[in-house]
Amino acid sequence: MRLPYRQCVTPETARPDLAVPTILHDGVGRTPSGARWIEELPALVERAARRWDLTLGEPFRDGASAWVAPARTVDGRAAVLKVGFPHDEARHEADALRAWDGRGTVRLWAHDPQDWALLLEQVVPGAPMTAVKAVPASELLAAGAAVHRALVTACATDEPGLPGLPHMADVCRAWSHTLLDRAGRAAAEGELDVDGGLVEHAHELLRELPTTGAAAVVHGDLNPGNLLLGPDDRWVAIDPKPMRGDPAYDLWPLLEQVDSPFRSADPARLLRERTAVAADAAGLDPQRVAAWALARSVEAALWRWDELGDLAGAQRELDQAAVWAALA
Repeated sequence: MRLPYRQCVTPETARPDLAVPTILHDGVGRTPSGARWIEELPALVERAARRWDLTLGEPFRDGASAWVAPARTVDGRAAVLKVGFPHDEARHEADALRAWDGRGTVRLWAHDPQDWALLLEQVVPGAPMTAVKAVPASELLAAGAAVHRALVTACATDEPGLPGLPHMADVCRAWSHTLLDRAGRAAAEGELDVDGGLVEHAHELLRELPTTGAAAVVHGDLNPGNLLLGPDDRWVAIDPKPMRGDPAYDLWPLLEQVDSPFRSADPARLLRERTAVAADAAGLDPQRVAAWALARSVEAALWRWDELGDLAGAQRELDQAAVWAALA
């Protein structure tokens, strides 16, 4: 799913028979359960290679919650092996990829749920959208939104292969409770400049938007790093965290991450323009897309403060959320 490594760092704490990228140690490896999983990785990868008769290359360096490497099948097909850290957001990745069946996404060839292992087609050339510098942001946005539209129209929400897919309303209801708790603690501790009105607006949106929009199977993490260039200049999505819910949920990461809109002289104007472009390509209401951007950016800011202790990053995201509030 990515272009091969030129090199891979193997920390001293890793077993010598498997290269483990540093980003995994810095990601899930920081938790006790993640560290135990990394210790089990050599056995998990070896079982997958034997199960599917694979020749493996060096692992890719990106991705903080899965070991991913290029592979070659016994009949010569280029593939990718992904062994994921077990967590709820990734629980239904294989189910969704199977239901989409290559319509806007990478194809799933095989899956072992017990080991959280997936055998995927290898996307060629496979460059992520984040690596594309010569294409205007508006074109990248339109391309990403077209992938999103393909995903939400590719399978119905009652697809029989998706029985346990999380409902966005349940996920966001839990977020809305956590949001108020985190905002209250951040304000009490004086570590963030928290706009109470902005937080309350985000709280209301997290409870309202999932219950009033259309229903679709959404990607859940449609950022530019999860969009790869495939054959015939066709973009495909990888690494879904699928849910059932409002399709307008998905566009926020694209709008902020195809470049750096908040560094522009007038970010509100720029974001209004690109929201209109992306919403039109995806067949969505731009105001609803902006409302989701507001809700998700406030939630993400307070998560960053609470989980990562990143005060500067959290304050920056809260300030950016205020720009989205003007559009929503």
